Formats: sequence, C-alpha cells, structure tokens
Amino acid sequence: MIMDIIFLIILIAIAGVAFRFIWDISSTALKIAVHFIAGWILLTIANFLPGIDIPVNIITLLISGFGGVIGTVLLAIFYILF
Repeated sequence: MIMDIIFLIILIAIAGVAFRFIWDISSTALKIAVHFIAGWILLTIANFLPGIDIPVNIITLLISGFGGVIGTVLLAIFYILF
C-alpha cells in the first residue's frame, strides 16, 4: 500500500514536469507564430506604400516579424536602395 502511494507521488511529479515542458514549448511556438503573422501584416502595409515592393517570403517574414517596425523599415530601405 505504501509503495503504491510512493509510486503514485513519483508518477504525478513526472507528469507535472512533462506538462510544464510541453507548456513551455507550446508557448514558444505560439510566440513564433504571432511574430510571423505580425511580420506578414507589417510587410503588407509596407507594400501599399508607393515605390516599395518587398517580396513576402520566409526570410522577409522572419526579419519583419522578429525585427518589428524597425526590421520592416530596414527591409524597405534595403529594397529601395538595391
């Protein structure tokens, strides 16, 4: 009986650690997805400006998403100059 209780406590502790690990991974994946969506929105807004034609691909989404407004402005300057 005592061995069963000890085993149950250990099993609950392992499940708690596994749940915490999965929660951290899913929150990180959600943050990355939000950054991609924000980058796509910023690039779409930037492409409405005259004279700016930034292609929307995975690299520009990464730069715009993780760089925010500054990343999008740098992309726009880069594509205007080159």
